[in-house]
Amino acid sequence: MSEIFALVDCNNFYASCESLFQPKLRNRPIVVLSNNDGCVVARSKEAKQLGIKMGVPVHQIKDMIRQHRIAVFSSNYALYGDMSQRVMSILEQMAPQVEVYSIDEAFLSLTGIESYQSLNDFGVAVRERVQQWTGITVCVGIAPTKTLAKLANHAAKAYPATGGVVDLSQRERQERLLSITPIDEVWGVGRRLSVRLRELGIESALGLAEYDLKSLRQRFSVVLERTARELRGESCLALEDVTEPKQQIVCSRSFSKRVESLDELRESVASYTARAAEKLRAEQQVCKMLSVTLRTGFFNPTEPIYSNSAVTPLATPTNDSSQLIAEATRLLRGIWRPGYRYAKAGVMLSELSPQEQGQADLFCAPEQARRKQLMQTIDQINGGKHGKVFIAAQGVQQEWSMKRRYLSPAYTTRWNEVPLV
Repeated sequence: MSEIFALVDCNNFYASCESLFQPKLRNRPIVVLSNNDGCVVARSKEAKQLGIKMGVPVHQIKDMIRQHRIAVFSSNYALYGDMSQRVMSILEQMAPQVEVYSIDEAFLSLTGIESYQSLNDFGVAVRERVQQWTGITVCVGIAPTKTLAKLANHAAKAYPATGGVVDLSQRERQERLLSITPIDEVWGVGRRLSVRLRELGIESALGLAEYDLKSLRQRFSVVLERTARELRGESCLALEDVTEPKQQIVCSRSFSKRVESLDELRESVASYTARAAEKLRAEQQVCKMLSVTLRTGFFNPTEPIYSNSAVTPLATPTNDSSQLIAEATRLLRGIWRPGYRYAKAGVMLSELSPQEQGQADLFCAPEQARRKQLMQTIDQINGGKHGKVFIAAQGVQQEWSMKRRYLSPAYTTRWNEVPLV
């Protein structure tokens, strides 16, 4: 039985999440901004049609925002993460295997489904159920390899006549799409690589598929050879339904204003450490190594520049927020220097291992058990959307925190911000 994959991709996901709970924004251009409301990181279809580019600083399009009544939002990661989880849970109900590829994309295994339902009908059913249950519109690309499924999904978005579903299970349809797809649209072929391929006369995806495989391996890499094989319909990339555990966890942010005092820096580092520890516990891992980084801005010639980092091994691998905050604070004191205006700080947890494999401290075993139970309780309270518990070292006012002037409500994660109908 030949393999069949589907790639399900949410359309303009961040912008769609923002308009979902504000119907008045439907058909209005929307942009979502990066941390500290700096640059455009997501656009609605209408904003793209106005010519707004990804990564453009928001101050450069102020006149356009005013002229076209563009709705502007700060990144609402809690909302996007929750809506993503809802979409993925629907896909997991409909397909035997799901690989969550990103916050708005997932690969599905459809092998065997065609024996009782046409692949196109399945794609339509996915679109309809996700739309009905979440309000999010998706496109579906279906093919015998993941690379072809990516191309099929791109076609489903690019050509409205497809109805948002493209089935490339037949080789004739594959070749037709490959012939009209520029080489730089192929998954894994970046801008630099596409320039080199065009020098060889490879202009389209079909040209890459038909090129000599041995030459591709010798001139470029086995990775590009694998891509060419995938374009030929030979599956080389398996579905990864089990996510590999992270090798490190980083939490780093630029401040909304320059920070000079050690107290404010201590609050920020404590907050970043607590967030990294939450992620670590969610992965059911512990860390053996902790590092803290600190730097000023680099683009103001009138201000002195300084950056530094410090790292420490931990006596016992841990995911305890308070223990990690204590160590991070100690490291921060060692690298902080007065007289500088700091722009960014960060924390990295590394040398991660499964928490059940961690060796407990013989002399602190009862205390470790209590601390573990405390962390579990805090995570349950915060994850259950009933409140927010945090460690006092994180501060209350947090005037240094990320600038988010256009933040939308937490429509799905806070009871007091649930929309009223």
